[in-house]
Amino acid sequence: MTAEPAAHATDPHANDANPYGGGDPYADYRGGDFPFTSLVDLADRRLGAGVIAANDEFFAERENLLKPTPAVFDPEHFGHKGKIMDGWETRRRRGADGDHPFPADDEHDWALIRLAAPGVIRGVIVDTAHFRGNYPQQITVEATALPGSPGPEELLADGVKWEELVPRTPVRGHAANGFAVTVERRFTHLRLKQHPDGGIARLRVHGEVVPDPEWLDALGTLDLVSVLHGGTVEDASDRFYSSPTQLIRPDLSRKMDDGWENRRRRVRGTNDWVRFRLAAQGEIRAVEIDTAYLKGNSAGWAALSGCNGDPSDEAGWFEILPKTRLQPDTPHRFRLPAAVTATHVRLDVFPDGGLARLRLHGELTAAGREALGSRFTALGG
Repeated sequence: MTAEPAAHATDPHANDANPYGGGDPYADYRGGDFPFTSLVDLADRRLGAGVIAANDEFFAERENLLKPTPAVFDPEHFGHKGKIMDGWETRRRRGADGDHPFPADDEHDWALIRLAAPGVIRGVIVDTAHFRGNYPQQITVEATALPGSPGPEELLADGVKWEELVPRTPVRGHAANGFAVTVERRFTHLRLKQHPDGGIARLRVHGEVVPDPEWLDALGTLDLVSVLHGGTVEDASDRFYSSPTQLIRPDLSRKMDDGWENRRRRVRGTNDWVRFRLAAQGEIRAVEIDTAYLKGNSAGWAALSGCNGDPSDEAGWFEILPKTRLQPDTPHRFRLPAAVTATHVRLDVFPDGGLARLRLHGELTAAGREALGSRFTALGG
């Protein structure tokens, strides 16, 4: 009998979940409360992220990693290759021969992920939902930054430098495994390794977009609050039903929960609000407020204010749009009488209710462009 290597001297099944026993498959799921999840998911498929390569996807396709919805589990769903799982699952690795049946310690499976936009990564979640005894024993997450649209060959070339964001670390089965990241650099691609093999349901990569200022120069007029251009939610009165970050997604809302909806407000004289930081200082010329798919629960009125500098200085805030009646399930477009220079905006809804999207069309100021360029260069490593 071959002895276990020293690295595996502890119980290798300590992180297993119990076998599925029927009923709700999420009843014994081990979740987690991670502070970085309020930030945009840079690996969101709906924003343009993708899994561009994997060395093995025998049981389940790599593309499942970036589905925006939680993984589903059907205990009766089998195919010609075995159990069909909602995630990325590789075959079982084997050793060199019968006397060495286990794979070597450095053998692993991998997937390459293209982020939706260049960004600084603040946290990663490796979700092994429904992989109870077939999850990887350990994972590693690495990142790199390459310009343009590199393919697998360019990313795996010898000269590419990969930086370790999450060192080789054990993970739990049927659980959300969260890892804070402290590397202060912008990245464009990730390499997810699982040691030695197994299945991962979802990958989430939360962080801050750091847009390429030369691309924004080429666009000219742009949405200054778009999450893909570096817009960020700084604070909000309510996140009960959904994240206000959805308000600044670049796509159109597709259903009721694909926006920001707050709980029903019961205190008279109060209202709900969201404060945003723009990509950089910009001149806003037009505003869109969309209530798509929100009908009996859309906001009744909305107002927009801005500031050019410190958002904590209440005296520095000024009106951009006065309180305006909104229609349910409707895009509202407002052309401003004059361009407004701002670094932050606050969207107020009265008294409560949902919105689908907010767009602030304009262009960067010279100071905003300079600040954005400086940050992009400083985070290049």
